[in-house]
Amino acid sequence: MGHGSVKEYWGSTQIITRGRIHDAADLPGFIALLGEDPVGLVTYHISENECEIVSLNSLVVDRGIGTALLAEVKERAAEAGCQRIWLITTNDNLAAMRFYQRRGFSFAAIHVNALEETRRLKPELSLTGLDEIPLSDEIELELLLTG
Repeated sequence: MGHGSVKEYWGSTQIITRGRIHDAADLPGFIALLGEDPVGLVTYHISENECEIVSLNSLVVDRGIGTALLAEVKERAAEAGCQRIWLITTNDNLAAMRFYQRRGFSFAAIHVNALEETRRLKPELSLTGLDEIPLSDEIELELLLTG
């Protein structure tokens, strides 16, 4: 999908989660293809026994693309001995919360007003998000992996 698509979704190739700056161009990931056309991208970061999904985007809805990308990350995390997969979304992203919960993730934490710090690192972050919901909190979801 290239740098353009990451920038389109996230404002830049830099993605900030829990105060940590990730450059999507430097992360491992998977690209979903429909024929020869890229239609989805997931990036992730494995550290010790945890796997963070840093970004997940699908350009085509209701075709199982996001689910397939998530399955690839889950397999890679299990192979690496991870005990959990986790991610951060923002308080406005109700579709993401629905998507991940339907795939076994649960709420692990709400980091209230975390986006104030993120804006210091990434000033271009909007004050409002989807459906004009004020952007303020990071929502942490997790999937615990069992052996």
